[in-house]
Amino acid sequence: MGKKVLVVDDEKLIVKGIRFSLEQDGMEVDCAYDGEEALQKIKDNEYDIVLLDIMLPRLNGFEVCQQVREFSAVPIVMLTAKGEDMDKILGLEYGADDYITKPFNILEVKARIKAIMRRTMPRNKETAKFLESGDMRLDCEGRRVYVEDREINLTAKEFEVLELLIKNPNKVYSRESLLKIIWGAGYPGDVRTVDVHIRRLREKVETNPSEPKYVHTKWGVGYYFA
Repeated sequence: MGKKVLVVDDEKLIVKGIRFSLEQDGMEVDCAYDGEEALQKIKDNEYDIVLLDIMLPRLNGFEVCQQVREFSAVPIVMLTAKGEDMDKILGLEYGADDYITKPFNILEVKARIKAIMRRTMPRNKETAKFLESGDMRLDCEGRRVYVEDREINLTAKEFEVLELLIKNPNKVYSRESLLKIIWGAGYPGDVRTVDVHIRRLREKVETNPSEPKYVHTKWGVGYYFA
């Protein structure tokens, strides 16, 4: 069955072009043209990924992303205006997994979607396993995280960062290496992306993010799990 994508943009020509291209690759595409419609569709349906423009009527993309993160970890890719670095950072702060800058090449959009889907699809049952450390437990097949038996709602990228670190305890990863491993060598963003995700991850899994128990900083070097 083809992957299901929600495309959210108030520019109908952009939506039409993305939809046509993704359907050519066998994906099922749903569309929304304002923030309220997008939020309702995400509540009512299960999507594999959401392409979400920032500048939307009724609710903007940041507001939609923030509200979605209260009930869903669906991967969200923000569509941002060219050169608007603050929009990219804010998108990550509100829970987006990635961003694509307008104007974009549709081939880049499709490549980014497929890369995220490859990383977020469930593992084969033969390779499924759980990872545990202290009060933390990772369900690698279901891509779920529990701390003290309480489920923590992580985004796709937050889960991937945590999974990499917990699988390699005490190994320090530089921000550059995390960016390359998790986001890919061709990712156009910078290391601030990593910092934002680490901060969000700590806010979710640590009792006291300023004194982390799990995800630590090696000053001047990078991050590690202990």
